[in-house]
Amino acid sequence: MVIAPVQIRPEARARIIDTLTTQKIPAEYGLRVGVKGGGCGSSWLLGFDLPGPTDDIYSVDGVRVIIDKRHLLYVLDATIGFEQTEEGNGFVVNRPGDLK
Repeated sequence: MVIAPVQIRPEARARIIDTLTTQKIPAEYGLRVGVKGGGCGSSWLLGFDLPGPTDDIYSVDGVRVIIDKRHLLYVLDATIGFEQTEEGNGFVVNRPGDLK
């Protein structure tokens, strides 16, 4: 059994599946999880994409997750959530030890 490198909270899973369905995104696509930038200036990369030759593909609670092998160490143990606030709503990613 392969252990998923990331977790997806139920509210995020619902939004992801809803987006895949309503936008009619083909089944070959998945949720790409990664980082962009480096050092203190890095940020999370989330979006729908096709897998490439350097990617690993995981099934996380029924969501196809694509992670570039070069990003795996940086995203390991991350939790993807979805928050609604007065400022707006969107996906959030946290790793153990992240400041809230």
